[in-house]
Amino acid sequence: MPVKKLCQNNGKEVKRLNFIAMDFETANYQSHSACSLALVMVKNSQIVGEYYSLIKPETDFFWKNIQIHGIHPEDVADAPKFPEVWQEINQYYQENRLIVAHNASFDTKVLAGCLDYYQLEQPSYLSLCTVRTSRRLFPKMVNHRLNTVCEELAIPLENHHDALEDSRACAKILLYQEDHFGVDPLKKLVLPI
Repeated sequence: MPVKKLCQNNGKEVKRLNFIAMDFETANYQSHSACSLALVMVKNSQIVGEYYSLIKPETDFFWKNIQIHGIHPEDVADAPKFPEVWQEINQYYQENRLIVAHNASFDTKVLAGCLDYYQLEQPSYLSLCTVRTSRRLFPKMVNHRLNTVCEELAIPLENHHDALEDSRACAKILLYQEDHFGVDPLKKLVLPI
């Protein structure tokens, strides 16, 4: 797990996280139907950058997905297709780089589906799911949905299902967990992709 060790004034080692929080929204239930993507970059346990793009999927929108995220076909009419977006972000998906998502199985499936659809090479990276970390660290929460975890931890989530808002919230959940529980219980839940 990408961790940087820093020394405090008293000489005690402090571990700091480096990761990218990722969130996709999709046009329908097909894994290659990404219609927006956001990344939040975290270095030394501080948010240092953000990326957001609408994506024009080569598939139809399903009304229920539109109802969830509010993105319509006309919103993405002039948006780049996934290969153009991938050119801008693929540098973040490298071996030993940690990519975090809330319900990571969904987001990693969408990424893999888009790459497969456009016959692009699948990257190797490390994955961590904040649903899993939340279940482990907060077992008594009523559920571990993003909005529930944010509410319980007093993390702002103004526009749930906006990819950038969701990826910010995901990053803040992991930073909260690091701050309150340390890195070691998180490291046990990292998976290679």
